[in-house]
Amino acid sequence: MKRLLTAALMSALMAGTALADTTLKLVEVITSPERTETLKSIVATFEAANPGTKVEIISLPWGEAFQKFATMVSAGEIPDVMEMPDTWLSLYANNKLLENLEPYLAKWDKTSDLSDRALELGRDIDDTAYMLPYGFYLRAMFYNKKLLAEAGVSEPPKTLEAFAEASKKVSALPGKYGYCLRGGPGGLNGWVMFGATMAGSNKFFEEDGTSTMNSEGWVKGLTWLIDLYKNGYAPKDSVNWGFNEIVAGFYSGTCAFLDQDPDALIAIAERMKAEDYGVMTMPKGPDGKTFPTIGYAGWSMMAASANKDLSWKLIETLEGPEGNIAWNKRTGALPALKSAEKDPFYASAQFKGWFEELSDKNAIPTVMPTHLEEFAFFKDSLVIKTSQQALLGDITPEELANQWADYLTKAQKKFLAK
Repeated sequence: MKRLLTAALMSALMAGTALADTTLKLVEVITSPERTETLKSIVATFEAANPGTKVEIISLPWGEAFQKFATMVSAGEIPDVMEMPDTWLSLYANNKLLENLEPYLAKWDKTSDLSDRALELGRDIDDTAYMLPYGFYLRAMFYNKKLLAEAGVSEPPKTLEAFAEASKKVSALPGKYGYCLRGGPGGLNGWVMFGATMAGSNKFFEEDGTSTMNSEGWVKGLTWLIDLYKNGYAPKDSVNWGFNEIVAGFYSGTCAFLDQDPDALIAIAERMKAEDYGVMTMPKGPDGKTFPTIGYAGWSMMAASANKDLSWKLIETLEGPEGNIAWNKRTGALPALKSAEKDPFYASAQFKGWFEELSDKNAIPTVMPTHLEEFAFFKDSLVIKTSQQALLGDITPEELANQWADYLTKAQKKFLAK
């Protein structure tokens, strides 16, 4: 009997240990050292509140994240929670890989603090919350005041024509360039903004699903950006630049202009004096309008998670006021929580440019066609390859536009057929 009791006690203890030693996997895909450290600190709060639960953070480099995460999933290495970019949401939600968060939101006491926009975008697929946005990324134009003054540019350019002229003058300075072109990973935003601004419309499709990207106006916009590079108004190696390279190109004083989201402020504010740079509304086109892209990212739970309740608790910690505000202050995203907007951090002068852009009726935020399951591949693979070919002169702007339009037309018509 004593042996049986001892065995039963040992079995119970082992079961308790197994229960306590739960490990959640969290994948970060928009990665930087600063973001990872912030994520670790928020996760530490979760671990302290849930003794015996550990979170393994897997940080994927952004330039390779799409392919690396897809490889993980296909190999069955599926995390519990992941950082979900807007451009991937359709792909993973439509393939039933993401957990429906609506039952959790119905019981969460902080759901009412989420902004209407956050809930709307989180429910982009089938009106179901497969992701909770943590913040928004709206493009605006950084400009280097000292470089513009040195080049004899009296004021920041408000139009595409003035922008090209200012870039030409700055590029005449030894070792300096006008524009920090993002020709590598993540470069689609620039092509879309300048294409739509020259076209005077950010409509991606006709009623029947035909893409507008090879229309006359869009082709003019793509040609304008290609010419900017070919004329030497952007660094030659910027054909391969991603986020880190363009931001470094700006704060190092190599380029006078950088179109970026508020997250670029993290590195720029650390390395430049506030009085040496400004942030303005994106330059306007012939119709007096501009179409800055607005993107978002958030937290998703994978449907394959074996620890869904704990995974939701982790998302609560990340998305709740304490975690979300700490995260957005480090990532620079515009807040997704109503309460966060009252934080003094967002009242500072560095955010003035974005809030002015948001209030400008002729600056129309553009949401990418992320409803398309094929969009993730388009953005992170096809666009990079073909746009680099166009910049290097291997294909014409018209050929570039036709390739994009053909791909998106097929995707949109497939979507409409459903």
